[in-house]
Amino acid sequence: MRNRIIAVTAFLVLLVSGLASVTRANDIEQAFERGNEAFRLSAYERAIFEYRLALNWPGQHEARAHYNIGVCHHKLGRLTEAVVEYRKAIKGQSGKYPLASYALGIALQSLRKHDEARAAFAQAVESSGGKHAEALFELGLYAQANGELQTAAEYYQRSIKQSKHSTPASHNNLGVILALFGQTDDAVREFEIAMVVSRGKFDEARHNLSLCHRFRTTKASMLIADLKTADNPARLTVAN
Repeated sequence: MRNRIIAVTAFLVLLVSGLASVTRANDIEQAFERGNEAFRLSAYERAIFEYRLALNWPGQHEARAHYNIGVCHHKLGRLTEAVVEYRKAIKGQSGKYPLASYALGIALQSLRKHDEARAAFAQAVESSGGKHAEALFELGLYAQANGELQTAAEYYQRSIKQSKHSTPASHNNLGVILALFGQTDDAVREFEIAMVVSRGKFDEARHNLSLCHRFRTTKASMLIADLKTADNPARLTVAN
């Protein structure tokens, strides 16, 4: 009889524990859903409140919550707070959180901490297995600004290869480097692709294309010097 009572008690404990785990998981996901809805409505403070509710329980979701809180701070212009949350998210995933590493790089850029930003973008690329197109683009910009043109071209080419939707900025900037290398025909091709991808709405590519056509006629090197490099606006959003 005693053994039967112990067995029943153990079963009840396991049952209650299991039900509690299910309830906790539901509460966590509901907090995320409410937070994501608030984020979609640009109610970032409310979103932060909801994501912090999810942190009341330990688990793998903590990194995601910290990342989402970081994005909300970022949207509110609180970059220092965003950096803190992004770093917590990355640490929670043992350094392998490409989304958070990229967002960290963008925040550090805005804080003008460029060495740290470049390291964050490199981490995003490494932890994604070399597939983070946006981080590759940012590394290309840094290399280009430092005069590392061949390295920059390679980053832009890798970014283009990894991008699901080919970005006009990568093609434009690759075209600028090709023109500086004297490969005008190849540069023109990249500028034309940038125009096609952007449906004719990429001002830098239009400007650069015009200069290259004029250069073909005049061979005036000053035209190449006036080519414009483009940024790629960061698109930060929360993780579902």
